[in-house]
Amino acid sequence: MFIQTETTPNPATLKFLPGRAVMEEGVVDITDAEKATTLSPLAARLFAIDGVTGVYLGQDFISVTKEGAEDWYMLKPALLGAIMEHFMSGDPVLAAGADIDDGIRLDESDATVRQIKELIDTRVRPAVAQDGGDIVFQGFDRGIVYLHMRGACSGCPSSVVTLKSGIENLLKYYVPEVVEVRAVS
Repeated sequence: MFIQTETTPNPATLKFLPGRAVMEEGVVDITDAEKATTLSPLAARLFAIDGVTGVYLGQDFISVTKEGAEDWYMLKPALLGAIMEHFMSGDPVLAAGADIDDGIRLDESDATVRQIKELIDTRVRPAVAQDGGDIVFQGFDRGIVYLHMRGACSGCPSSVVTLKSGIENLLKYYVPEVVEVRAVS
């Protein structure tokens, strides 16, 4: 098994490409080791490595976030070994009965919300997935679009630029009702 790695715009996050599907559908963003043990055997293996602070499971990649002081030179071999061990074991990526629902329920009857969601899903999310992250629509109120940044996007130094210069300009151009885009945690 050959696992490729890619840097991301976030220096604290590294993207791992195992060359096979990671998630059949949906994504999972795990930011604490205790949650990892109940949700994902793969994430639990990664959190067992000192210095790991976050694991994001995408369709065909795994983004791992480290503590700021840790060095990728030291962490990367252990992470590669844990990922390879997991896939070779045949264990599932998600624990049986794991609930990955993020609880977001949106009013799909609003044409503006539908248009914003479509733009985010078709133009923004594929682009940020290339960098090992995800951006999820959280809401729209009084001209303000609320987005949740996950994976490599969460805590990334360039995320503010992406949010304001990229996503906000795109949404303002196509949806005149949008006046601002804000990140929520």
